[in-house]
Amino acid sequence: MADNPLEAICTTIGRISASVQSNLSKLISIPQNPTAPTNLQVSLSTSAPPTSTASAGSYLPQPTDPHTKQAGPVTREELGRATWTFIHTLGAQYPEKPTRQQKKDVKELMAIISRIYPCKECADHFKEVLRSNPVQAGSQAEFSQWLCRVHNVVNRSLGKPTFPCERVDARWGKLDCEHRMCDLQGSMTPFD
Repeated sequence: MADNPLEAICTTIGRISASVQSNLSKLISIPQNPTAPTNLQVSLSTSAPPTSTASAGSYLPQPTDPHTKQAGPVTREELGRATWTFIHTLGAQYPEKPTRQQKKDVKELMAIISRIYPCKECADHFKEVLRSNPVQAGSQAEFSQWLCRVHNVVNRSLGKPTFPCERVDARWGKLDCEHRMCDLQGSMTPFD
């Protein structure tokens, strides 16, 4: 065991951050390695000419399609979609027989999301949803179904259509990774 008990929290947050960054970069088509050379066209406005190469950290994609949203702050809806993509994908990858630590981690992740989510109104609502619908994480199927039901609670509150939970595996099935490289890895020790 490490000398600093906060190390486990920092490690977990680092892993979550990397996963969220990866999913968000896929969502908005930004290269995951910002230090790699790229020929991405960037522009701060539609009237400014694009530059030939993006510098590290300054990714503002120039839309090629007139229906593509201009680069700018993420909207609440975009953040919500990215978050649901992340947690449903986590649910699809969740083990059928999770360890005690994995069950604890996924429950804590949901609690953390309800505390630090960037939209305060959304975070407060998610806290209420969690109080009424405690996390069910005994297996992959149970957790995926719980996520679907909770997502539907949120969708109903927003006046959006609900998703038929019997189709959750078809919508959020396991990632297609060679040699099971996408499987969640976990152990009983917090500092792996």
